[in-house]
Amino acid sequence: MTLRTRGLIAASWLACHLPEVPFVRLAELCGEAWYRLAPARAAQARRNLRRVCRALAAEGRGTPAARAAADDPRALERLVRAAFRHSARYYLEVARTPCLTAREIERRLVVETPEAVAEAFGAGRPVIFVGLHFGAIELPALFLASRVGDAVAPMETIADEALQDYFVRTRGAAGVRIVGLREARRELLNALRDGTSVGLVGDRDLTGGGLPIPLFGAPANLPLGPAMLAVESGAPLYVVGVRRTARTRYRGGIEAVPVPAEGTRRERVTATMTALAAAFERAVATAPEQWWAVFFPIWPDLEAANG
Repeated sequence: MTLRTRGLIAASWLACHLPEVPFVRLAELCGEAWYRLAPARAAQARRNLRRVCRALAAEGRGTPAARAAADDPRALERLVRAAFRHSARYYLEVARTPCLTAREIERRLVVETPEAVAEAFGAGRPVIFVGLHFGAIELPALFLASRVGDAVAPMETIADEALQDYFVRTRGAAGVRIVGLREARRELLNALRDGTSVGLVGDRDLTGGGLPIPLFGAPANLPLGPAMLAVESGAPLYVVGVRRTARTRYRGGIEAVPVPAEGTRRERVTATMTALAAAFERAVATAPEQWWAVFFPIWPDLEAANG
């Protein structure tokens, strides 16, 4: 076991057994330090958040802070700094995953779409849930597992085998069976056919085989996986997003995404991906600074302009 993995396990134990609020404050301080020590990462987030905020402002959507950041550099910088704090909070949430019970999730999470949740979980059929690198990334998967008992989700393989085993073990204890990206399509289809719901993240193209889809006013390469899975399986498709609203409180919900029943396979996949992107926009609009994907390339034209 590597020193990093031992450190993570020790941090996880402490985070689960000591008062949470001081750890949240510490994570936010670490995020502030990260912002100052990572100028290239901050520049990436600044480019991406500027595009998001300008698109939201042009359509009269988003939070007041996001709309202000469309043309005010100081307001934009406040969002960038907040993005670092939220990114640091994500790692704390990963460490606390082993101690988040179903009852604890119910206590902390305000569900904004109870009707959609009732529809998704009440029909007794397997469902596809698509999340984003947004807000409390772990919470939707835990919420899903708490409602359906078991779920299957893909995960990018980490070079550190001991660290990979830690994530598989802790998420497995919560009821989420992890599969690798390479075998994800087969495993997820089999799970749906066996009556098991699945969850996956759909806002970053990690394999390089994505399709350009309009996102906040410009084409972004999004992964084909979620749309192909929905078209091939016929299972209902939902986008899920949970954001932080306080140091230990969250809000979020799910949104049904239409999957066309007619047209060629490519037409159906493209239409589903376009609808997914629109749902992603609505989720991100509630708190753009919590969209963790802004730390990575999203739009090819922005990257080309940046040289």
